[in-house]
Amino acid sequence: MEENADQLSRAEAEEYATWFKVLSDPTRLQIVSLLARRHGPMTVNEVVAASGVGQPTVSHHLRLLSEVRFVVVEPQGTTRLYRINERWLNCFPMAADIVMGNRPAPDTSGCS
Repeated sequence: MEENADQLSRAEAEEYATWFKVLSDPTRLQIVSLLARRHGPMTVNEVVAASGVGQPTVSHHLRLLSEVRFVVVEPQGTTRLYRINERWLNCFPMAADIVMGNRPAPDTSGCS
């Protein structure tokens, strides 16, 4: 099947679908917002205290967010610090525009 240059490639569609799927959970959105507004790393316990969500749930959501590179994990001794991936913040807002054809797809290799 020939790919139309004006069409989103399958690989791009799968990447953006993963992003939207991960953000479809309210708790994950809350955590992303918290980390983005914090402008610095937080421990799981700090995220738990700020979000009011239990530690196992927060840990699960942070793992999913880190798998899609929205969150960066920084080991510090026996603690892990979590921070928003600033490069991702610059890439994500374009995703809806790209999917809708309002702008061309950029090279997302810099979004990791």
